[in-house]
Amino acid sequence: MAIALLTTFLVPYRVPLYERLAREHDVEVLCYGGGKRYAPPWFADLDRQLAEAPFPARRLNGISEALALGRRYDAVIAPFAGGALLPAAYAGAKRRRRAFVLWASVWVAPRSAAHLLARPAITHIYRHADAVVAYGEHVRRFVAQIRGRDDDVFVAAQAVEPELFGRPVERSEVDAFRTAHGLPDGPLVLYVGRLVDAKGIGVLLAAWKEVRRDATLVLVGDGPLAGEARAASRVRHLGALPRAELPVAYAAAQLTVLPSIRTPRFVEPWGLVCNEAMHQARPVIASDAVGAAAGGLVRDGRTGLVVAAGDPAELRGAIERLLRDAPLRARLGAGARAAVAAYGYDAAAAAFGRALAIATGPSSPSLPD
Repeated sequence: MAIALLTTFLVPYRVPLYERLAREHDVEVLCYGGGKRYAPPWFADLDRQLAEAPFPARRLNGISEALALGRRYDAVIAPFAGGALLPAAYAGAKRRRRAFVLWASVWVAPRSAAHLLARPAITHIYRHADAVVAYGEHVRRFVAQIRGRDDDVFVAAQAVEPELFGRPVERSEVDAFRTAHGLPDGPLVLYVGRLVDAKGIGVLLAAWKEVRRDATLVLVGDGPLAGEARAASRVRHLGALPRAELPVAYAAAQLTVLPSIRTPRFVEPWGLVCNEAMHQARPVIASDAVGAAAGGLVRDGRTGLVVAAGDPAELRGAIERLLRDAPLRARLGAGARAAVAAYGYDAAAAAFGRALAIATGPSSPSLPD
């Protein structure tokens, strides 16, 4: 059975999942690029990614090919993202009576004008997809409300490479990292991601003004708020780092923070930096607008701290609490490392397998001609 999986880019943290799906379910990955609002330039080189892919992968040639997917494939898996490509892929599968699986990431309905106009069509897809794979329990609940059932909605654990992010980091590596980036002595608080409003950078910088004076906020990533971040006191902006260096950054910091906020266009679907930090036994402070918190990985008082989105005072208090309480950091860090171990690629691939079995089974209305 030939299966098409649509996505934007072959980002490194998805490659192990796609390898498993290709091996176990004859999946070919079709990439359409785009999404540059959300895709940092350091992993948006699609031509190179396709050339290096260790599984069948190629470009998807626009809407016309999406509409024709049912001619070549027995099943289609498509994400919520992609603009007109999602309804085109759905229509292309359905008109040939092929199975369609929705890969759902949204857990709060977007409120932009474009999303409101598209809502009837998207709601139809949510309700009539043959099965759904969800980013987490928070997404499963959202999808189930639309579909009116959850027996064909499967959670695929969000995962990063444990062999990279969970590797032991030597003290000498941490010292070298501090020296290479000119980081001062004292505790470090780490943020990794795009420097944009939706990630709560403004909230973080407002909170940081009142945080104890011996601590340094380290920002890894780029974006339109980089200039504002560099101008702030006791903030070091490192720009983009190679992924191989990120485990050392997490190990060097006392904690990681992800203070995302809700906007009409974007609510954080997950936040894989939470997984990355947790593999290094670092507690995460996440806002309640972060999918990893809503989905149950970041648990207040167990694997990290959860704060109200958009509240600088509450964020500052959480940062101060962890900076002054080493035993609490250690306890939450140990809980984080234990919890994130369950978020692996085998579990994610198994969820896709269950969804495909439902979508293509004998009781499914989408059967090959």
